[in-house]
Amino acid sequence: MNFDELLMLVRSGNSPRLCDDSRIVEPGDIFVAVKGPNVDGHDFIPQVLTKGAKFVVCQSSSSVAIPAKAGIQVIAVPDSSLALAILAQAANGNPADKLTNLAVTGTKGKTTLTFLVRSCFQAAGEKCGLIGTVIYDTGIDISPAPLTTPDCLTIAKAQLQMLKAGAKYMVIEASSHALDQNRVAAINFKAAAFTNLTGDHLDYHKTTENYLVAKSKIFEALSSDATAVLNKQSPYSKQIAAITKAKILWFAVDEKADLSAEIHSIDDSGTTFTLHYKGQSIRIKTPLLGRFNVANHLAAAGLCLSAGLDLKTVARGLSALDAIPGRLENVKSDAPFTVLVDFAHTDDALDNVLSTLKPLCKARLIVVFGCGGDRDKTKRPRMAKVVEKYADLGIVTSDNPRTENPDDIINQIVVGFKNPNSPKIKIESDRKKAIALAIESAKKNDVVIIAGKGHESYQIIGKQKFPFSDQQIALDLLKTKK
Repeated sequence: MNFDELLMLVRSGNSPRLCDDSRIVEPGDIFVAVKGPNVDGHDFIPQVLTKGAKFVVCQSSSSVAIPAKAGIQVIAVPDSSLALAILAQAANGNPADKLTNLAVTGTKGKTTLTFLVRSCFQAAGEKCGLIGTVIYDTGIDISPAPLTTPDCLTIAKAQLQMLKAGAKYMVIEASSHALDQNRVAAINFKAAAFTNLTGDHLDYHKTTENYLVAKSKIFEALSSDATAVLNKQSPYSKQIAAITKAKILWFAVDEKADLSAEIHSIDDSGTTFTLHYKGQSIRIKTPLLGRFNVANHLAAAGLCLSAGLDLKTVARGLSALDAIPGRLENVKSDAPFTVLVDFAHTDDALDNVLSTLKPLCKARLIVVFGCGGDRDKTKRPRMAKVVEKYADLGIVTSDNPRTENPDDIINQIVVGFKNPNSPKIKIESDRKKAIALAIESAKKNDVVIIAGKGHESYQIIGKQKFPFSDQQIALDLLKTKK
């Protein structure tokens, strides 16, 4: 049997079950062996044959010896991750072909964009499924997201639920890992947006060039009928524009572009700007703060306009969104100071947040931050430099240390401070105690920002997840503060 014949079987409606996890294989299943960054599915082929798998899809370049067994069909393909994506869609009736699919990629802004896009379609009276860092919303079910971009089997099943819920649209965050691993390869996108590229994920990609190549894959795959919504103010956008067949919609803040924004004001009540597009102009007031969020609004508008919404509807949707979980989220209390929680976990993201907040502070800016373990180590000292630049008090703590020693991570952060012994710098490795220190230190009109984990409701120590919510801990401490 070749791959085309297997694909016909999967499409037939009487297909064996498709899976890529050797632990759940049952007799008669189709097992697709995919080589991942940590585990190679080819190593488990003997195990799945013992369990009774009837079909095995493997990579032709793999050197794994597959034992001969009667009745077993082995299908060798050039790229098993791509084969899995195609089979996943086929096994679910190709739901992606029945949706208008929109995607966003970039280091920062992806989550904000997906929520803004969904809000715009809601303003148009349409249902839009959402898959991203915070939630998977199919219209039938809303669940916390374990990954920014899930595996292709999960995506296809979610898209099928979206159709059953009456959705016509889907917006998805496409992470660099997912693009590199072909998780969205079998989806035809109407439009994709690129926000920016800054220092992150070099533990996986090794170089910025590789990181950009991964981000670019979605644009390289766009058809000539699709639209690439590109940030004119990112130096990497030109490289993406050069490799895509899609129409290009450039966006920029306070600069001429196909889609542009003129900022009028940014204060503690929100941001006001005018959106310009094809000779039309419309004023937008959003509770979301900062120049970087104006860029996010433009990218979201570009996706929605490319999908057929009109400018007035887009403006209504952009203005309607009050908040995004874990993105400058206000922990509301009666305290005479403000406590915010944000997902900023790179130096550039933290710079965007702190540079926005600093001019709005009537008193001190207090920053609690750390860096995740088993992740890009190069950004750790850069995070310290950003905090030292803006904060009146910086408290270094643990993020998700994972399998690294939290004190080692903190030591690598502290190297970035010009004056680590300054009274403006405190170190408290226990994150709960660090948050308590910030809130105890806060006085009238101060702003406390707890950065790094945002919407996450857990902390990863070793290989275990423990319940931990920055928001809930801050709220509990605020209730007891006198």
